[in-house]
Amino acid sequence: MKRMKKPGLILLVLLPAAPALAQSEAEPDSTPRTPRVGHGSKGFEIESADGNYLIQIQPRIQFRYAFPFDNDPATSEQIGGDQHIFKVNRARLKIGGHAFAPWMNYFFEYELGGNALLDFRVMLEKWAGFRLKVGQWKVHYNRERVISSGQQQMADRSLINRFFTIDRQQGVSVYGRAAAGGAADLSYWASVFTGTGRGGRVNDDDDLMWMGRLQWNFLGRELPFSGSDIARSEPTGLVAIAGTTNRSPYTAFSQAGGGQLPGFDEGVAGQYRVNQAQLETAFMASGFSWQSEIHFKRIDDTVNGVVTELAGAYFQTGYFPSGLIDGVPEPLEIAARYSVLDERRSEAIGLRHEYAIAANWFFADHRNKLTAELGIFVDDEPRDTEDADGTRFRLQWDVSF
Repeated sequence: MKRMKKPGLILLVLLPAAPALAQSEAEPDSTPRTPRVGHGSKGFEIESADGNYLIQIQPRIQFRYAFPFDNDPATSEQIGGDQHIFKVNRARLKIGGHAFAPWMNYFFEYELGGNALLDFRVMLEKWAGFRLKVGQWKVHYNRERVISSGQQQMADRSLINRFFTIDRQQGVSVYGRAAAGGAADLSYWASVFTGTGRGGRVNDDDDLMWMGRLQWNFLGRELPFSGSDIARSEPTGLVAIAGTTNRSPYTAFSQAGGGQLPGFDEGVAGQYRVNQAQLETAFMASGFSWQSEIHFKRIDDTVNGVVTELAGAYFQTGYFPSGLIDGVPEPLEIAARYSVLDERRSEAIGLRHEYAIAANWFFADHRNKLTAELGIFVDDEPRDTEDADGTRFRLQWDVSF
């Protein structure tokens, strides 16, 4: 009897641990995860075995032919020309993914042709209702500018983009989505920036740029920032308002950074107080797409005591006619746009109009797309010339690898 006590005691101690030991022994028999290497919609991908690390690398090239001019005219004098233009319009390298956890995302974008770092940002996106972004990126102010140049419906953005975009800025943003799927489905962005444009790491004075955007997803679905309804999606739409205020040496921003609209001199620190707002709509369903923006902008020159007001709008639509007409190829989309700019200054300058129509052929969605576009520009009351009407043709091939 005494000899049985010791084995019995050992058995009593080991019995509770038996399930754990059995699990431990079974683990080597399970199939281990391995790193993944492949290609997806965002380029070449490498992902760690645990899924906590992902890198996506995507080169992109955009070829363009234009006649008789290319850039959108900022003044009536720039309407017209007689040049044949062929160029690599954009050459980009995009690197993105996540690190440490699937909700800690990052993204870099480099313009190879212009030797410029365009985007660098880190996004903490663990919760849908509250997310955080730091770095430099295209501010989520208006849809037309946020949509990547590689996912646009037309060859490029509208006539008014140069006058109202706040483009890329450095700073921090909180954003998110509430009541997803319901009638009160809302997305929001609240941001603060240095307000000095791409590469502007330092603010010129003690006034920062503040931006807010509120978006109602009235059908309970969030519309992606992309042109053309390639997916023939179910009805999805939005109505958004946004506003921004800034005081800086600049009256305009672009990919190059801070700059000036036509008629404005180079500014000094804090010279221009700029307040602006916009109303935006967008909708997609079954191959049909619509988007529009109405902008207002007030520039207060605090040095010279001059106030300038600008207004502008664009309305754009597109459709894949194969959904209506038998025999039309599915990759073909037809799109059209009208935009108008009103510079309401002390000296009378009338309205500037853009009328454009485009045809897209999608070889592989936006990753391989051919666009042909015809545009007409009309200046109602040109300042320095009697004839300010012009027609432009552009043919563009955009391919991402």
